[in-house]
Amino acid sequence: MKVMDMFNLKGKVALVTGGGRGIGQFMAEGLAEAGADLIIASRKVENCEDTGKKLAAANGIRYLAVKCDLGKKEDIDNLVDAAMKEFGRIDILVNNSGVTWGAPTLEFPLDAWDKIFNVNVRGVWILTQKVANIMKVQGGGKIINVSSIFGSRGSNELAHPAVAYNPSKAAIEVLTKNLAIKLAAHKIHVNCVAPGFFHTDMMGYVFKPGMENMLNAMLSVIPLHKAGEAEDIKGLTVFLSSSASDFMTGAVIPIDGGMSAQ
Repeated sequence: MKVMDMFNLKGKVALVTGGGRGIGQFMAEGLAEAGADLIIASRKVENCEDTGKKLAAANGIRYLAVKCDLGKKEDIDNLVDAAMKEFGRIDILVNNSGVTWGAPTLEFPLDAWDKIFNVNVRGVWILTQKVANIMKVQGGGKIINVSSIFGSRGSNELAHPAVAYNPSKAAIEVLTKNLAIKLAAHKIHVNCVAPGFFHTDMMGYVFKPGMENMLNAMLSVIPLHKAGEAEDIKGLTVFLSSSASDFMTGAVIPIDGGMSAQ
């Protein structure tokens, strides 16, 4: 197989949670451009529908938009059932959905802690287990978990007052390694990406006029002195979803402009 053929995902079906906006949308775009059909899921199904329509029109792929709150097991069950009814298989799973909650550490509410872990860890596990059972029957598959640069470090209270978020992402990184070992016998590859600062709609406010000081402060801690864009994660997503990464599992890959290197 020639090298560029390794990245071809035509005939593959990818399920992307949180794929209607932000980094999840960037990842879904890369998969569609490589030829994969898509199931795009999030709590705001309108965003998934809009993204799916655009990617289908641009790339000639099929898509399914599904409303899913990863904090609700019945939503996860419905998502997998809908995906299998529409496509009959799932070859790639991108666990991108997640939530956070900001509050002073010494006053952080228990219900917020539980909500973050319920979605970011428990929901990811429930979905992954269901999809991995499908992949086992199919003879293999690719799973990409999405962590964060905060999954391996602490963060400043003023800049990031969300004490539960970091350990929830740390759990995802260790879950990645554990599943990589446990699922290897079934030819299911499990890897993780840990994004840094990306130019998404959620972070769009720092790029507006009058926010130059905040933007420059954020960029000053990134060696490449730029925010990540769609093109900066699409290629990695396709690589981890394709046969080009067939000898790779259990990796946690920072994609942060060099932040984690210093």
